[in-house]
Amino acid sequence: MTGDRNNNEYLPRPARITAVRRETFDVKTFSLEFVDRADAFSYKQGQFAEISVLGQGEVPISITSSPSRKGPMEFTIRAAGRVTSAMHDLGPGDALYLRGPYGNAFPFETLKGRNLYFVAGGIGLAPLRSLINMVLDSIEDFGDVKILYGAKNPEELCFRGELEEWKAIPGVEVYLTVDRASPGWTGPVGLVTALWDAAALSPENAVAILCGPPIMIKFAAAGLSGRGFGDEAIVMTLERYMKCGVGKCGHCNIGGSFVCTDGPVFDYAQVKRMPEKEGVF
Repeated sequence: MTGDRNNNEYLPRPARITAVRRETFDVKTFSLEFVDRADAFSYKQGQFAEISVLGQGEVPISITSSPSRKGPMEFTIRAAGRVTSAMHDLGPGDALYLRGPYGNAFPFETLKGRNLYFVAGGIGLAPLRSLINMVLDSIEDFGDVKILYGAKNPEELCFRGELEEWKAIPGVEVYLTVDRASPGWTGPVGLVTALWDAAALSPENAVAILCGPPIMIKFAAAGLSGRGFGDEAIVMTLERYMKCGVGKCGHCNIGGSFVCTDGPVFDYAQVKRMPEKEGVF
């Protein structure tokens, strides 16, 4: 441990909110820039940061912006508790405090030349967005890219404008579904796994990347396995309460693994080795 505050993984650094975009009634995307030494913070696709509001507390949030793109870091945050609700009360010019980045990353180089299937539920599209945009920035290096995204209803679909932009990219297909239709919705109704036949998912030279509620990941991973996807070809992020972010507090321990340091990205083979009693899904 050095005496340099900027190299101390336990100390948060002040960041200023530069923009806030509403995604749904309870989800907002915050753009943040560090007050000083912004160039000292580099991250990989799929990592997270610990974000705090003075006097309220600290929560782990996935970084939804892509390291392949310059500009502010972005965090998509649902108001689900004291700290995240306090964040939703803030706006441009207000301060938040960050430490990190933490965790491992989604694979990138090993995905080149493969067909990629992104399967997301609800706010689970936020962590995948970092990798999706990184892939799209070098789309010629990949095979087909298919994005399958489900939400409770049309009003809870995040990144709507970006979904339309992704649809327009050659080689990219976007499939949407909702659990309950609202007036004017003409798309599919049902679970995101019901989109697989329409998307013609095939295990041949393919990798599936999952993020969403634990129950969605559980059935999606099992379903993909049943369709012939190998365990190493099913990659996912796990939801677990990551208090410290550095593997010290033990809150995110699963058997012999810590989600904050060994994850949050795991493949299905790794997950299968975790004790069922720990409630991975």
